[in-house]
Amino acid sequence: MDKFIVIGERIHCISPAVRRAIEERNPAEIIKRAKEQLEAGAHYIDFNIGPAEKGGEDLMQWGVQLLQKEFDNVPIALDTTNSKAIEAGLKVYNRSKGKPIVNSADAGERIANIDLAAEYDAMVIALCAKEGITKDNDERMAYCTEMLERGMGLGMEPTDLLFDPLFLVIKGMQDKQKEVLEAIRMISEMGLRTTCGLSNISNGAPKEIRPIMDATFCAMAMQSGLTSAIMNPCDKRLMETIKTCDVVNGAVLYADSYLDL
Repeated sequence: MDKFIVIGERIHCISPAVRRAIEERNPAEIIKRAKEQLEAGAHYIDFNIGPAEKGGEDLMQWGVQLLQKEFDNVPIALDTTNSKAIEAGLKVYNRSKGKPIVNSADAGERIANIDLAAEYDAMVIALCAKEGITKDNDERMAYCTEMLERGMGLGMEPTDLLFDPLFLVIKGMQDKQKEVLEAIRMISEMGLRTTCGLSNISNGAPKEIRPIMDATFCAMAMQSGLTSAIMNPCDKRLMETIKTCDVVNGAVLYADSYLDL
């Protein structure tokens, strides 16, 4: 079994500090957050510029080149709803340390991002949705199959699609959580890889509760087959949980110092 892949979420335009750094093309905050996440154990850095309807192409190229120059061609997830910006970032991306991740495609209007990933030999996060929240696992699996067929028809390896069943907020959607875990299991049994926006589940919960909720649900999802997550690697409890699950699942050889590795 492969080790769990941690995609660091902390360079996100929703943060005022990151948004300001992006607008001003000021590298200090971007580099600081990337460094913190990589030192905490992140394997990929998610660079989220939001819709980026104006100047998105230049912005994505700036961010990709900045991060890869500063951190020895660190693998990056290119995160925006602007497909032209994603393509611009893919054109300057250095693959020596790993394929880029296109974040993201779905079975609706953004399905063409699978074509983009295929053209540039990238991985792609494939949201198991079309419009809004998916009704049930029958729909999730139908969308999963549709996107898988699209990617394979373009020559992609099945493992280059990271299927996201969409984690739902527990506060208000508690009755849907077991269904999401079952979707992960079903996708995993097809030999496919999965991912998620992990912190979605604890949105709206008290600050002191969120790390507990995220870590516990992550462990349950890993038991169901989850192979990666967009998450906060600076959350020590969460990282310790993932490292322990990797040991239990046989992805890492046990040693008394495994938490330090």
